[in-house]
Amino acid sequence: MKKLISIALLALAIVTVAFTNPAFAEGDAASGAKIFSANCAACHAGGNNVIMANKNLKKETLEKYGMNSLEAIVKQVTKGKNAMPAFAGRLNDQQIQDVATYVLGQSEKGW
Repeated sequence: MKKLISIALLALAIVTVAFTNPAFAEGDAASGAKIFSANCAACHAGGNNVIMANKNLKKETLEKYGMNSLEAIVKQVTKGKNAMPAFAGRLNDQQIQDVATYVLGQSEKGW
């Protein structure tokens, strides 16, 4: 019986790892802070937005516009939208993931 349970748990672990989308795994916030400072802070210092003030990076605003997830932020940073440029090509996937992790974390802390 123990062997059967062990096999079932191992199979569950393998399936979970195999079907988890690594593109949206949490990134490194410390790395994200450096990347944000170098690439994003000119427009988004302190979680603000100098181009469109109402589209800032504050928690309430991210929630209002459905941007309060890693997936949504990764998509926005990668593809850009409206006045925000796309960073695909300038930043690699890991850097974008790190920035998204940093932004989401900072929004939770209130910048």
